[in-house]
Amino acid sequence: MPKRPDRATRIVDAALRLAAREGWRRASLAAIAAEARLPVLEVHAVFRSRGAILDAFHRRIDEAVLAGAPEADSERPHDRLFDALMRRLEALQPHREAVRAVMRDARSDPVASLADLPALLGSMEWMLEVSGIPANGWRGRLRAKILLGIYLATLRAWLADESPDMMKTMAALDHRLRNAGRWLGTADAGGEPPAPAA
Repeated sequence: MPKRPDRATRIVDAALRLAAREGWRRASLAAIAAEARLPVLEVHAVFRSRGAILDAFHRRIDEAVLAGAPEADSERPHDRLFDALMRRLEALQPHREAVRAVMRDARSDPVASLADLPALLGSMEWMLEVSGIPANGWRGRLRAKILLGIYLATLRAWLADESPDMMKTMAALDHRLRNAGRWLGTADAGGEPPAPAA
C-alpha cells in the first residue's frame, strides 16, 4: 500500500496543481488549502506564506538533484555543473506548467519575485557544491549569483523547448556555462578571475 503523503507534500502538490491549472496569482492560501482538502488552519501550521510553499518546492528539487549526484569526481567541473543543472530541469519536468505559471505571474509581482531569490540563490550554492565547486566566501557568493542568472535564463529556454530530448535547452545551458566558466571556476584554463571593482 503506497505511503500517504505528509501535509507539507500535500500542500506543495496542491499549490503546483492549482498554479498549472489557474495561474499562480489565483493560487491563494485558501484556494491551496481547498485543493489539498485541508483546513486553512492546518496549512497555516505548516506554511505561513505562498513564498514558503515555493521554498519547500525548491528544497524538493534540490534533494532530487543531490540524490542523483554521481560519486565519481573524474568529470571536469563544467561537466559536473552541467549535469547537476540538467538533473534539476529533469526534476522540474513534471511541473512544467506550474513553473511556467509562477514565472509568468512573477513578472507582474516583482516584490514577490525578490522575496523568492534567497531560496533560489541557496539552491545555486548547492548546485555548485555538489559539482565540487566551492560556494563559500565572496567568490562563492559571486559564483552563486552568476549561476542563478544562468539558471533563470535557461529556464526560459527550457519552457520554450518542446523537443523530447531537451537538446535546445542543453545547448543553451552549455553555451552560458562556457561563457561564464572563468567566473564560475569551471574554465579549463585561465585561473581565478580578478576581483570585481568595489
